[in-house]
Amino acid sequence: MDTDRLVKYAPGPGATAAQVVARGDGWLVDEVICTYGPSDRPFEEQHDNVAVAIVLAGSFQYRTSTGHALMTPGSLLLGNPGQPFICSHEHGRGDRCLSFRFAPGMFENLAAAAGARRRPDFTQPRIPPLKALSPLLARACAGIAEPIGVSWEELGVEIASEAMRLSRGISNRPTEGPPGAAARVTRTIRLIERHPETALTLEVLSREARLSPYHFLRTFQMLTGVTPHQYLLRVRLRHAALRLASHSSRILDVALDCGFGDLSSFNRAFRAEFGVNPRRYRGDGRIGRPAEPEPKPF
Repeated sequence: MDTDRLVKYAPGPGATAAQVVARGDGWLVDEVICTYGPSDRPFEEQHDNVAVAIVLAGSFQYRTSTGHALMTPGSLLLGNPGQPFICSHEHGRGDRCLSFRFAPGMFENLAAAAGARRRPDFTQPRIPPLKALSPLLARACAGIAEPIGVSWEELGVEIASEAMRLSRGISNRPTEGPPGAAARVTRTIRLIERHPETALTLEVLSREARLSPYHFLRTFQMLTGVTPHQYLLRVRLRHAALRLASHSSRILDVALDCGFGDLSSFNRAFRAEFGVNPRRYRGDGRIGRPAEPEPKPF
């Protein structure tokens, strides 16, 4: 695998910079920061290898032979070797992604080990920000913030395997929506990204999109693959998981700062999303942090 080819990007009025995070035999992880915006003309690129990229921030339109999709934080971009694609920023400037690239032979071996009986090409362009991805995405975000103790090779294998598993059950029906829908939803996505801790109700978000709550709910779910409530909740929980893994703040402070009204609701939501409570998550030492001491009995 010629990993040097994976970090070359075409020039343009905006800029795309890639920094290699880790690499090995047949795989590479790089952090990609793009500053393209609505005034920049998109251009066609091509996936040299299998690509599974986590959108960390920003949003953009991804067009390829398997379909069109609005890419939002928490979703996975999927690409097959030799597949042309176009990324455009028609409704907002910039994005940040963590891209896992695999040589075709390595990916085929992973697919065979996971039980695939045929060539493991992706048949859709994206996996939405689903609950099943939350633990892996939280680990990836924590690894970028503080890479000590992170095995990028192991994490890449897990993300590739989960992408293959989830992609089999996702419909590849069109997700563009009516004219102007992507622009309206993008406004709300970027509002959530800027202020996830605030009270962003369906009424507030639909007003930002200039749609009725009913039409906004349908349009948002069609374009992102999840409801506005699910999307906002997962943004808050990812922020909380990163705080727990990288800071020594009290769990109550993390809950309140991330938009949860009380500790009990935060604990329930966190356990439902990650399978453990916040104290256990921190104690598992995601990036080497010690567990908080258990409170002493009265």
